[in-house]
Formats: sequence, structure tokens, C-alpha cells
Amino acid sequence: MGGLSTRWILSTLSNAEGDLLMNDTDPSGMEWLSVGNSRLEVLRRGQGQPVLLLHGMQNIDPHAPFLDFLSRRVAIIAPSHPGFGHSPRPADFDTVYDLVHLYLDLLNTLPYEKVTVMGCSFGGWLAAELAVTCCHRIDRLVLVDAFGIKISDRETPDILDVFNTSPQEVQRRSWHAPEQWTPDFNAMSDDAVVVRAQNWESLCLYGWHPYMHNPQLKRWLHTITCPTLVLWGASDRIVEPSYGCAYSELIPHARFEVIANAGHHPEIEQPAVFVDHVVRFLEA
Repeated sequence: MGGLSTRWILSTLSNAEGDLLMNDTDPSGMEWLSVGNSRLEVLRRGQGQPVLLLHGMQNIDPHAPFLDFLSRRVAIIAPSHPGFGHSPRPADFDTVYDLVHLYLDLLNTLPYEKVTVMGCSFGGWLAAELAVTCCHRIDRLVLVDAFGIKISDRETPDILDVFNTSPQEVQRRSWHAPEQWTPDFNAMSDDAVVVRAQNWESLCLYGWHPYMHNPQLKRWLHTITCPTLVLWGASDRIVEPSYGCAYSELIPHARFEVIANAGHHPEIEQPAVFVDHVVRFLEA
């Protein structure tokens, strides 16, 4: 993977500190890179230990406070998956398998021997798949309210079917304080509304069947050898903390920690506490 087919757009180089230098930045402050035939919108913030951040059902909001807290300690590299944000989705690119191999290619492109991989929700599934496939390139793994495996029996849903549940119920189950955090679409720009709709469509494409998990992934989680933190919002009712606890027990020596007063997005509802948990783990 990687090699001549993978290139950073417009003279991306690595400097003496091994940091990335990219000079293709759009007016919103996002940067761009190409990996194979995929062109990715990338948010970069901070300096230091590199952290590849894989987003969940929506791409990362560049104004999210947790980014500022976290970037005081690490260098965040947060691409938007193809079909999310403003990253175009190549033709016939429509499976989690495609996403995993895209990010394996990206790992081979980065000028670091190892990086920390952190995945939230749907991105946590991708992070777990990367760790199973390419653990030697991962320094530490952080799974946040992650999807990806089947814990219960066939008839018991582990993860709320967000496509067949009313939007009001999805929001109620997503947040500890939905009255505070439910997005106000009337206050969004037209572009933001379009992006959210495209994100939802792409999520459905990648995660519809089997719903938000890989039946084989659970079998291989025991091969993850890097230090792992499984972090969960105590009030998550999209995928409950008991699922996260079971997830952690399948990964050797993984730590399971819960954040109070947070639902499926603890990095949004409790940004300072969330970053405290992550930094403590990274510096342990």
C-alpha cells in the first residue's frame, strides 16, 4: 500500500521534527490530501504526539471545544471520511472495507513510525479494524462510544437503528442533555445542512448491512497489543455503556472508563473531562 499511488497534495513534506507540512488550505482552514484515488478534507490542530482522529456519524466540527483542549497536548489529524464533510466519495467506494484500507494507506503515508488512533462512534469501528489489521503502526488506541461488534444474540439490537427511529428519539438517546445539545437546523448555514444530509447518506451506505458491525471483528480483537482506552458516555442510549464494557473485555489489558453527564458524544458534552481522560491515558 502507499508508494507512488499515495501523495500529499501540493508539496506535503516532513520537517526535521517529523511534523507534516501541507500548504493546500481552503478558506475554511481545512487542508486537503490525496490517498490513492481519494481526496480528503483534513482538520489539523496542535503539535506533538500525533493522533489520527476518526469521526463518527458526523464529521468533526472545527469549532468543537475539545479540539482546543486536546491540541494543547497532541497533534490532531482528523480527516473527513469519503462522502462526509466535503470529502468526495470515489465511485464504487462504499464499504467499511474500503474505509479501513484507505486509512491503512494513510498510516503508511504519515511520517511517523507510530501514531495514536482515536475513533468516535462509527469512527471507533474503523479504529478497531485498523488496530486488528495494523497494530504495529499504532502507539495507543482510544475507542469512544464505538460501534463495530455484536455482543448480544441475533434478536437483540446492541446499537439503536438510527435510520428507523424517529429523529426526535435519536436525539433524545444521543445526549445526556438533549435540550442543550440537539442541533438547531434553522440556525445552520445551507452548506452545513447539506453536509449533515450527505453525512447521513454516507453513514447509511457504509453501515447499513450488517448494521454498524463486522461479524468477524470480535473474533480478532484479542490480537490488539497496543495500550487501549475504551471511553464511554454514561448516558449513551445509542449504544449503552454495557456494550462498551464488553468491548473492552475483548481487548487484552484495555481500560474501560465512563464519563458522567455525557451521552453518545462525550467529547462534545464534557470536552474538558473527556480530554482529561484521554491525556491521562496517553501520558501513563
